[in-house]
Amino acid sequence: MTLINSKSALIFILVTICLDSIGLGIIIPSFPTLISETAHVPLGEASQYFGWVMGAYALMQFVFSPLIGNLSDRFGRRPILLISVLGMSLDYMVMYYAPDLFWLVLGRAVSGIFGASFTSASAYIADISTPEKRAQNFGMIGAAFGIGFVIGPAIGGLLSDFGSRTPFLVASFFSMANFIYGLIVLKESLPLENRRKFEWKRSNPFGALQQIKRFEKLKFLFLVSFLTILTTMCVHSTWNFYSMEKFHWTTKEVGISLAVVGVCFGIVQGGLTGKIVGKLGQKNAAKLGLFLSIFVLIGMGLITQGWMMYAIILPYALTGIVDPAIRSIVSGQVQSNEQGELQGIFTSLMSLAEIMGPPLFMWFYYNFKTSVPNSNLGLGTPFFIAAAIALLTYMLINWTLKGYTEQGSGAED
Repeated sequence: MTLINSKSALIFILVTICLDSIGLGIIIPSFPTLISETAHVPLGEASQYFGWVMGAYALMQFVFSPLIGNLSDRFGRRPILLISVLGMSLDYMVMYYAPDLFWLVLGRAVSGIFGASFTSASAYIADISTPEKRAQNFGMIGAAFGIGFVIGPAIGGLLSDFGSRTPFLVASFFSMANFIYGLIVLKESLPLENRRKFEWKRSNPFGALQQIKRFEKLKFLFLVSFLTILTTMCVHSTWNFYSMEKFHWTTKEVGISLAVVGVCFGIVQGGLTGKIVGKLGQKNAAKLGLFLSIFVLIGMGLITQGWMMYAIILPYALTGIVDPAIRSIVSGQVQSNEQGELQGIFTSLMSLAEIMGPPLFMWFYYNFKTSVPNSNLGLGTPFFIAAAIALLTYMLINWTLKGYTEQGSGAED
């Protein structure tokens, strides 16, 4: 495998992921208000629609991630990434002019198609990573996503005074600038001799998920990854409504809080993941993150003051070591010309969790807050359910990795 040493190319990959997360996060602070306005319902009623609007993005990402991953295995990472970045820029412009809720949902769906660039970006990182650096580099992906989640909600909150659509215009500009930058600096990471024939049966989400069977016992790590992201969706989908209704936060306050979340995740995944994995190993790092998530989710459901949301952010950020650790374990089991397909599977699972999570947890949120009015436990129900899922996931990873020996390690855990 030919390694790409260009720092400019690596920066482009991380910037691309960052911009994708900006696009996702930039609308979150103002989304409740925007849905309320376009659906012509009060803010409290808008939570019924929020999960489905967010799910449109994830559905398209689920459908197209395997296709994009396999196209990148056939034609290389560079052309697929550049097309995705350009398409995202144009789609943000469409959403800026969207006249009603239908067009907003349609725009989010198209964003999901181009947002599947996360697949080829992850494959690019796998291409250029040595085994000992793989977890650290996947952590950089998380850091880039976290930085984007700092910038996105912060921009969305600060620009809310200029209208709920303005952030889309800014996101379109950033994506177009990144496309031009990529045309200049991005090099191909997958040599011609390592590419493989494109096959439709591998390029649909269900065909991609069937490929999981090839990984024998480690295939259950894909289930661990899915369930981990599913619990994360509880926080992502309820944070703004939860804080607005329980603590009476404004759109700007929501944006600031999400920016802090992004900073903490960026610090953990960009600066600490490699060190934690190096010290504990991939297996124990993943287990630690899942163990923390159980108590973090319970804590989020029980807190009674707005400042407590900030107190719980740092331990919540530490749960972000799970995904890079799992990706590192599994990516070490496949050939270089299968990395695109592998990352397509991961992205499909992520998207599937993002399809199911927001409607599921928002259903629990809306129904329990109305059936148990003025109840702290009623509002916190989604977090308690997510904590139970995290507990099951922790038990599953313990069983799956029992006796697993890491590359470069002579001991079994």
